[in-house]
Amino acid sequence: MLKNSQHHYGLISVLLHWLMAFMVIGLFSLGVWMVDLTYYSKWYRIAPDWHKSVGMLLAVLWCIRLLWRLFSQQPKSIASHRAWQRLLSGIVQAYLYLAMALMVLSGYLISTEDGRAISVFGWFDVPSLGALFNHQADIAGLVHEYVAYSLIAFASIHGLAALKHHVIDKDQTLSRMLGRKL
Repeated sequence: MLKNSQHHYGLISVLLHWLMAFMVIGLFSLGVWMVDLTYYSKWYRIAPDWHKSVGMLLAVLWCIRLLWRLFSQQPKSIASHRAWQRLLSGIVQAYLYLAMALMVLSGYLISTEDGRAISVFGWFDVPSLGALFNHQADIAGLVHEYVAYSLIAFASIHGLAALKHHVIDKDQTLSRMLGRKL
């Protein structure tokens, strides 16, 4: 089933969730690796171009996913989940959305301060707004770095919580995001 129901996530939600999760992990890994590249490395120019391109595609998927979440039915909470668990889950999920938005925005501000557009794999260009404030790339770089680490930390907590629900609580939390019906 493509759409969500009261009891499970549909294929669209599942695919968006996992595709974006792998993109975030991949972008983080690539980002950590590429900051230590030297000018003479063959990856010195390639890795940042890939990082920017995948980041812009993540921005598109983020918009699609947010709209899908706003306009599609969401499964009801599992009855065994306590109120504090539902609240904490909502906070973590909201932060994950916010952090992804901050990552894309700060990455854009770093990459376009000099007035150059971002080429997305040569398919299209995301135009630059230029320097919007003093020391834009430096400030955005710090935001990008700190939010990246916090995003990975919160995503890890999110994943560990899903595993805890699956292994210890033996409920359907993880199964629902794997596309399995209850």
